[in-house]
Amino acid sequence: MPPHVSRRSRRPVQAVLVVLTLMVGMLPLTGSAQAHGTIINPMSRAYQCWKTWGSQHTNPAMQTQDPMCWQAFQANPDTMWNWMSALRDGLGGQFQARTPDGQLCSNGLTRNDSLNRVGAWKTTGTLSRNFTVQLYDQASHGADYFRVYVSKQGFNPATQSLGWGNLDFITQTGRYAPAQNISFSVNTSGYTGQHILFVIWQASHQDQAYMWCSDVTFA
Repeated sequence: MPPHVSRRSRRPVQAVLVVLTLMVGMLPLTGSAQAHGTIINPMSRAYQCWKTWGSQHTNPAMQTQDPMCWQAFQANPDTMWNWMSALRDGLGGQFQARTPDGQLCSNGLTRNDSLNRVGAWKTTGTLSRNFTVQLYDQASHGADYFRVYVSKQGFNPATQSLGWGNLDFITQTGRYAPAQNISFSVNTSGYTGQHILFVIWQASHQDQAYMWCSDVTFA
């Protein structure tokens, strides 16, 4: 630096550079880490753990009050912090062929494997035979369709790992325009007790697929 420029005159420039660096660091990442969405009613597993325990994730009471969320936070807290980012690219609709049994609740993502664990997951709602599913999508991508499944009557999510053979296909919706909130009705019959509601969201903006498990009770 030229000798006529004092240290004092350099300080405002340095301060501006620090602020700009911080601002760049706060910009959202591109690619698969971008925020998208999840099923918020009935709540998906990661969303339920984040909603219930995110503000108190170090509370030791979680270990006894909600042991499945506890093990998920211990395995990888990022599963809950990024509840909106559980996507996979380029499946081409081959959900079953490219998602092994036992990996459905994590959408085949190793980082979210804790969501596949067998155990006493908290149910997030009591459903009648006709109910509504609600998606929250921060990025407003819309949907080519949703596919909805329910675990078979007699399947026990507390002792059995979920595979495709444990699911009943219920319905596939049509397209939905981009929106942050999308709701659709589901009609079922013959289900009672605790079940897993399994939903696939095929987003519209590109070939991105999301899969979630929600733990529910049918009245």
